[in-house]
Amino acid sequence: MSAHEQSITLARHAARAAADKLAEDIVALDVSERLALTDIFLIASAPTERQVNAIVDGIEEELLKQDLRPVRREGRSEGRWVLLDYADIVIHVQHAEDRVFYALERLWKDCPVVDLELGDDASAKAVSAEDSER
Repeated sequence: MSAHEQSITLARHAARAAADKLAEDIVALDVSERLALTDIFLIASAPTERQVNAIVDGIEEELLKQDLRPVRREGRSEGRWVLLDYADIVIHVQHAEDRVFYALERLWKDCPVVDLELGDDASAKAVSAEDSER
């Protein structure tokens, strides 16, 4: 059994919101066959605590437009690893250093990757943001 279509759609909305806030390395893993609690882990990262929190704000604002609020939120005050639990999906926004250290993708490497349909738009935004900083 794979992730429900509703969960995939929710993950795509959250991923687009994260991309709009310049999140890096956005990945979604279908954990539905391994976990009974949720369908998808969405993982994104940022180089600073401030940007981690901005990404979290963007995701929450986007999902609130659909009347969705997290069941649970953890790590907001530190801004290093924020977890947003929306039941069907769990969103991990991590500081880039923490993402490398904890390596969630490696822990869940047997799970299929979900196509977030971000296309080149997300990578183009990241590149243009880097260019504007130079």
